[in-house]
Amino acid sequence: MVTETTAGQCYLDRVQGTRRLSNYWWAVVVGLGGLGFLLAGISSYTHLNLLPFADPTQLIFVPQGIVMGAYGVAGLGLSLFLWLLIGWDVGGGYNEYNKQTQQVKIFRWGWPGKDRRVELVYPLDEVQAIRVDVKDGFNPKRALYLRLRGKRDIPLTQVGRPLALSELEDQAARLAQFLAVPVEGL
Repeated sequence: MVTETTAGQCYLDRVQGTRRLSNYWWAVVVGLGGLGFLLAGISSYTHLNLLPFADPTQLIFVPQGIVMGAYGVAGLGLSLFLWLLIGWDVGGGYNEYNKQTQQVKIFRWGWPGKDRRVELVYPLDEVQAIRVDVKDGFNPKRALYLRLRGKRDIPLTQVGRPLALSELEDQAARLAQFLAVPVEGL
């Protein structure tokens, strides 16, 4: 989502992190699957049917019940991990280009800890260009980078979802026009 505000003086681009529909989907599916496996393992041990749609009491506890229980614990652990990632919104943030303060601010949420807030601030006059990186094939990559004088390129697009080529070109052109810098790599 791109927002231009303050009479063309500030350009804000929000970056989606782990709070995506697919992550919610997988957290629910893996959690329910893990719970089913764990209940099957417990049912095979206690010979008390805990699942309404199957009868895991017929399973032999060693080794089938133990394996089912282990899969259940692993599934619930993975589901918990996904829910924590969604709650922390790892990778989410924004890119702000502000002509009033003459700064570029790149902000992302990271892993919990002392470096959870990742914030990079650079003067606008250090921006050399907007670089477009396009690689097609089995593992396509389409990303925008902020090229700074004397520093490494900073990725601006979100990870894991390649943009359509037309959308990438439009975003690069709008940003380059706002910053009055060239576009490289097209």
